[in-house]
Amino acid sequence: MRITAPPADHAAEARTAATRIEAEGVDGVVVGWVDNAGVTRVKAVPVRGLESAARWGVGAAPCFDAFLVDDSLAPSGGPVGDLRLVPDLTALHRLAAQPGWAWAPGDRRTQQGEPHPGCQRQFARRAAGALAAHGLTVRAGIEVEWIVDGGEPGPAYGMRRLIGNSDYLRDLLRALREQRMTVLQLHPEYTEGQYELSVAPEGPVEAADTALLVRHTVQAVSLRHGLRASFAPVTAPDGVGNGGHLHLSLWRDGRNLGHGGTGPHGLTREAEAFLAGVLAELPALLALGAPSVASYLRLVPGRWSGPHRCWGLENREAALRLITGSAPEQANAEIKCFDAAANPYLAVGGVLAAGLAGLDAALRLPPETTGDPGGTAERLPATLGHAVAALRASPVLRAAMGEQLWQAVIDVREAEIARFADRTPEEIVEAVRYRY
Repeated sequence: MRITAPPADHAAEARTAATRIEAEGVDGVVVGWVDNAGVTRVKAVPVRGLESAARWGVGAAPCFDAFLVDDSLAPSGGPVGDLRLVPDLTALHRLAAQPGWAWAPGDRRTQQGEPHPGCQRQFARRAAGALAAHGLTVRAGIEVEWIVDGGEPGPAYGMRRLIGNSDYLRDLLRALREQRMTVLQLHPEYTEGQYELSVAPEGPVEAADTALLVRHTVQAVSLRHGLRASFAPVTAPDGVGNGGHLHLSLWRDGRNLGHGGTGPHGLTREAEAFLAGVLAELPALLALGAPSVASYLRLVPGRWSGPHRCWGLENREAALRLITGSAPEQANAEIKCFDAAANPYLAVGGVLAAGLAGLDAALRLPPETTGDPGGTAERLPATLGHAVAALRASPVLRAAMGEQLWQAVIDVREAEIARFADRTPEEIVEAVRYRY
């Protein structure tokens, strides 16, 4: 049975997009998606094949739902079946650091044109839609941290390191600007060779798209400067590692609900309930937002990675950090325990689903942690196995994800646990260093 023909206006949109980017020097279009292990996978088409790809999709087997970080398969993976990968033309970008190429995120559909139940991007879209049905929207942004080999050494947050790599960082800013992306800040981070970049907040699905495009751009610019970028949770067993912190704020009718309320630090009751729902599901959410065996080498107390299940105003050791900002629209919450091994659509979708459950149950936040939570607050799962057990026990995430996606994620997590069971921390680090 063939996929249902798309509307004529969609075909016309694809033709217009292809003509425009070909005139801008584009020869090929990358259509990307992220698997359950957090690895970005791609199919590419010639620019003149974009219309066909947008109309009918590109073949992408369902076995990718069972891929592990090292390209082996979970036992549930098999050779049968096919899906269609359809580029989202609203997110099409010419890649400034890869001349001749453009990129678009893809949605996976069945051969009949229906959304694939295992499509992580469509899970995030459903979660955003469920909030919208309550009259609520979320603005989100994902911080991007990475470590490069071969860069100029220097102190944490130091001007020396920025001076030594100023050409590299300038070219990165230029590429992102050419791609019409709004960078808020860029700075050297704590670890040697580490940098962090944040972008303007946007819708949750768009924020996940942007995080991927920023990472692709960082990789391309790094290679042009003879550098190799790693987004892995850790690049040394005893190192601080790379986070993928998720910032988000809840809005209704143009008003930021994180400000001007009667709850803690100005939270409205809706914002408090939303964040309480996230905090309640945080052990299970780790299986989505900290999905690698290597993630738990990063989630160590004392490294400001958010390893404790608590919240606090500007508390960088708490998993949920509240930020009031200097203006009402800046108030937001940061989930610090996530890292860049996460499929951003799974992480965002899971957080939205947990927050909505908190709203439905009118939850309240527990008492605030005002100091170092070590020794006083509950520790989040210290292994991927414990996080997976929490995901198995979460009816909220199981219902939101749907049975097929929920089970596929668990299958991949358990297969990776088994695959790395006899590896040393050093071997784990080496195995995942350049996979994300």
